[in-house]
Amino acid sequence: MSRLNVALLQMVPFGIDQEANRAKGMAFCRQARGMGADIALFPEMWNVGYSLLEISRMGEREGWHTQAVCRDGAFVTGFRELARELDMAIAITYLERWDGPPRNTVSLIDRHGEIVLTYAKVHTCDFNLEAALTPGDDFYVGVLDTARGHVKVGAMICYDREFPESARILMLKGAEIILTPNACGIERNRIAQLRTRAYENMVGVAMANYAAPKCNGHSIAFDGMAFGEDGASRDMLLVEAGEAEGIYMASFDLDGLRAYRSREIWGNAFRRPRCYTELTSSRVEPPFIRAEARR
Repeated sequence: MSRLNVALLQMVPFGIDQEANRAKGMAFCRQARGMGADIALFPEMWNVGYSLLEISRMGEREGWHTQAVCRDGAFVTGFRELARELDMAIAITYLERWDGPPRNTVSLIDRHGEIVLTYAKVHTCDFNLEAALTPGDDFYVGVLDTARGHVKVGAMICYDREFPESARILMLKGAEIILTPNACGIERNRIAQLRTRAYENMVGVAMANYAAPKCNGHSIAFDGMAFGEDGASRDMLLVEAGEAEGIYMASFDLDGLRAYRSREIWGNAFRRPRCYTELTSSRVEPPFIRAEARR
């Protein structure tokens, strides 16, 4: 395996017009395949354009449920068929129908049209309208069969990146690349978070955000290799978009990444898990107590 190309689909949605979003997403996937993409990555909750306020105005409960789609429904199935046609993996995001409130979900579809993993956002933004959603309860890594070989891929969504544990668990489960659908303003501190997640776990990180004016773009990818074989520091940045709509390609050197992971000191090489028991405690002390937080 030499290069794995991940297309960051930085788009402007059509609000909650799911048919228009589906058609636009498919057109961008076709263009990405023509550019040589192995994986096409969507921004967060693409089927409804992450239009939470518009959904909530339809009714506190009814809006969320009427806009949610099933994993085996027409929206996701259409992208499964497209992945098979294009011989390209697609990480499609959507508001997923669920027992109880819906979920904020990404399904990674392989080039054969099979779903490799489905992940629901664990760290829902309970301080805003995402409090109406069901949080996910685990992180997943799947082995993705690409035309360039097999690669272990995990996913986290937007606010998940604020918690080092998200990427850490994915690394511990074997992830080489972490796909990150996003829907928020991206600035230097959030960019630094993603760079840090790549650095400390020795994983590639690819994030796709909405273009302006929905968000501010800056879809970005880091290759996870902070130092060269000679020990010299290197820039892990593969690509950073501006605010405009477009397809931004991140080309990961997986052979290089695997060699780096086999020799360097980060990741799981020298961790001391016996000292980390406090990480699993559900106790919250001031000043971090928030009435709306769920545990």
